[in-house]
Amino acid sequence: MAISDSSSRILAGLLEARTGQQLTMSRRWRIETALSGLMRQRKIASIDELITLLVMNRDARLSDEVIEALLNNETYFFRDRAPFDMLQRELLPAVRNARLAERKLAIWSAGCSTGQEAYSIAMMIAEDPLAWAGWEIEIVGTDVSRTVTDRAREGIFTHFEVQRGLGIQQTIRWFEERGDQWAVVDQIRDMVRFEARNLFDAPPRPGQFDLILCRNVLLYFCNAKRRDAFDRMASALKPDGGLLLGAGETVIGQTERFAADRSMRGIYRLAGGRDADRRATGS
Repeated sequence: MAISDSSSRILAGLLEARTGQQLTMSRRWRIETALSGLMRQRKIASIDELITLLVMNRDARLSDEVIEALLNNETYFFRDRAPFDMLQRELLPAVRNARLAERKLAIWSAGCSTGQEAYSIAMMIAEDPLAWAGWEIEIVGTDVSRTVTDRAREGIFTHFEVQRGLGIQQTIRWFEERGDQWAVVDQIRDMVRFEARNLFDAPPRPGQFDLILCRNVLLYFCNAKRRDAFDRMASALKPDGGLLLGAGETVIGQTERFAADRSMRGIYRLAGGRDADRRATGS
């Protein structure tokens, strides 16, 4: 299935207009693979035919399905384990100490895909019941794709998906076997809610999050969109909240809203927030 430069540009423009994500030249190799299933289902013979249908705009659902197919929804439980180890050892205990009076914890998993990141956080908290006894826990997962947030909300995963990142004991403890699939237990599901939401929309709870995870999402945005995303996330954090990005992402040269936390590698704080003020004064 040959893909012309003009067809690639049209698909890239559609994706960026609807989601903010760029389909750069280095990512255009995956167009054929991403769209092949949809084209078979729709009985569309070629990319040229698909482009014609999109340009004619007689089927709004088709453009939605193309966007869904082009999005990269790669994820797995406890992805890149090191950030979760840091959350468990350093960041969550620090947040807990700061919130002892109110005993409320709010976490936003932005670009959550099918929910493994949000559920991983919930499992981590549930595995330390004494530390979080009596706390009100809210974990919100958002993604631009309604298809993946619907799947995340369902909380049912294949054997392959469960094997990616989870040990046997975690699987047995936090999942129920249903035929050849595994369903997240209610204790974990009740801690998490999912919404289909664009990162450039108003955040789900402005100014109320203690922690935001936005990992391997900003890589796909142009500089202007990346700045917009940082602005949205800054408006969602409490003054002493923290932002965790992917290993290949940074705020340096991208935004003035955040600054690196000097004591926790990979964590970013609001520039001028209470935590930044404490670091500046050495208190």
